[in-house]
Amino acid sequence: MKQHIKIVIDQKIPYIKGAFGQSADVVYLPGDKISAASVKDADALIVRTRTRCDRPLLEHSSVKFIATATIGYDHIDTDWCESAGIRWTNAPGCNSSSVEQYLVSTLLYMADMQGFDPSEKCLGVVGAGNVGSKVARAARALGFEVLLNDPPRAAVEGGGGFVGLDELLERSGIVSLHVPLNREGVYRTENMADAAFFEKIRRGAIFINTSRGEVVDEDSLREAIRKARISDAVLDVYRNEPMVDRDLLGRLFLATPHIAGYSADGKANGTKMSVQAVSRHFGLGLDHWEPDDVPAPEQREIFVDAAEEDVLSVVGGAYAQTYSVHEDHDRFMDDPAAFESLRGNYRLRREPSAFSVRVFNDDGRYRSVFEGLGFDVIGDSCY
Repeated sequence: MKQHIKIVIDQKIPYIKGAFGQSADVVYLPGDKISAASVKDADALIVRTRTRCDRPLLEHSSVKFIATATIGYDHIDTDWCESAGIRWTNAPGCNSSSVEQYLVSTLLYMADMQGFDPSEKCLGVVGAGNVGSKVARAARALGFEVLLNDPPRAAVEGGGGFVGLDELLERSGIVSLHVPLNREGVYRTENMADAAFFEKIRRGAIFINTSRGEVVDEDSLREAIRKARISDAVLDVYRNEPMVDRDLLGRLFLATPHIAGYSADGKANGTKMSVQAVSRHFGLGLDHWEPDDVPAPEQREIFVDAAEEDVLSVVGGAYAQTYSVHEDHDRFMDDPAAFESLRGNYRLRREPSAFSVRVFNDDGRYRSVFEGLGFDVIGDSCY
């Protein structure tokens, strides 16, 4: 028998308005305004990282279930919630393809600006979970050699396919972090990119972090840039967000305001996973609900002439029609104080899966690349 419940929802969660229909009484609030008073008689919460779900918020409430529409869940005091009988869930992998898109755009932009051939570069992926695995697949489609470091996976699956962190840092011309934030334990990642990390990194390497700001010691990163231990750094996440270190910001090759995972598709996936989780817990009959109001891209079909010899340039131009990381960099650098506003009012961005690439005169080179990047590819014999 279906229950009728009360749900408090962060009003910034997209595509969720009306999802519960008549199955629940819903209250929408700003994430940082969700208070003990507002959740006192609630049965469930659907939140983002802006809501700290802990004893002060929940102790005297009737909350039984928390869904966060995000991959990370360190804003939930999981130990206390579990001791209080409150179940919780996150949305693992919801925006993994969005971060993949961000990385592909970054790699293509850097290859173009710096004039390197991906086939001559090794990309070291630290953390080969939902995001890192997709980044690795896309990078291989572009021609990069890829090394993977993931101690938890290696412990379960065996060492084949993985390398140690020291080896990865020594061999990789580009190092990209895709790890969760673990503040303690054998797989602790907080401050993993510290002075010792940058001393071991291959001199002149490019450093990228789209995971969590706290995994990088920003003083050590600044020093690594100053000493030319690394040639360039790309950051989407920072310590003390939204108060970003302006001195560090000015030293970066690309800087964006924590939007790598902000595609419309990623947001819709997080919302879908949260609604379905609440439905399963309370038996609301919405176990297969999906948002139906995600806007389509203005131009869904991308045309590519395979007669062009510069494959990387053509792929980069086509990919930029889905997303350009440099546009987000420019907006942020124009006004770093607008960190929260840029996130809260982020433009529509669809992932490659929302597009079709029509390739003319292809001899097979382009199809494999575009399919490896997540596009639907349509072949044509002539232009």
